[in-house]
Amino acid sequence: MSITGSCLCGEVQFEIIGDFESFYLCHCKHCQKDTGSAHSSNLFSSSAQLIWHSGHDKIKIYQLPSTQHIKSFCSNCGSALPNLQMNDSLLVVPAGSLDRELSLMPNAHIFSDSRANWDRNLDRIFSYEKLPH
Repeated sequence: MSITGSCLCGEVQFEIIGDFESFYLCHCKHCQKDTGSAHSSNLFSSSAQLIWHSGHDKIKIYQLPSTQHIKSFCSNCGSALPNLQMNDSLLVVPAGSLDRELSLMPNAHIFSDSRANWDRNLDRIFSYEKLPH
C-alpha cells in the first residue's frame, strides 16, 4: 500500500509505503493534552517506510521529558505528523494527517481508564452535518 499525507498548511508532504499493523484511539492524558481533544488516532507499523516529499525543514519533534511520548508537528501550522519511535523501529502516523480515508477501522481504544467523561455516550447527542447557525 502507498498513501500520501500532509499538514494543514500543505508545507509538509509525505508518503507511507507499506501496511499498518494496528490503529488505536489513545485516551492517555498525554495524548489528550497533545491533541487538545479526547484522544489521538494513530496508525502503527513496524515495517512501513516513511518518505518526506517536502517541508522536512518545517518538522519539529518534541519528546515529553521522562516519557516515551513523542510528537512531530509542522512548525508553520502545528499539525501532527508521523514520527519514528522505539529506536526507529515503530512508525506512528496520525490518521488525520493522511490525504485520503483508510478502509481500516480502529483496533481498539487504549488507556480507556483515562477517557474523558465528556467523551462517553456520544451517540446520544445531536449530530450536525455542518457548523450550526
